[in-house]
Amino acid sequence: MGEYVASQLVKKMIKAGIAVNGSKVLMLGITFKENCPDVRNTKIVDVVKALQEYDIDITLYDPWADPAEVLHEYGLTSYKELPFGAYDAVFAGVGHNEFKAIHLENICKPVSVVYDFKKIF
Repeated sequence: MGEYVASQLVKKMIKAGIAVNGSKVLMLGITFKENCPDVRNTKIVDVVKALQEYDIDITLYDPWADPAEVLHEYGLTSYKELPFGAYDAVFAGVGHNEFKAIHLENICKPVSVVYDFKKIF
């Protein structure tokens, strides 16, 4: 799943004219499922690792996940608060209720891609 989903996001970025190498992607969610703090057996990690192979700078935001647990289990840094930034792409991988309140125009670059895997937006 991880490689396929990552390749779909990369294709969308290329079609939008976004340089993939060195791009900034905001990953919404790292937990196993929506509105749950459990990060065990999450498939999002597979997507993150596949995207990292494209030299993409990934920021993980998950208000439900414990950042210390994510770091310990997967060696990844995650944030409980939405990080400020302008992103080339946003990937919604988990359907947390908090994500519905995000205003994409405030975090996306003028030319960007939103891959809404969980149909949040």
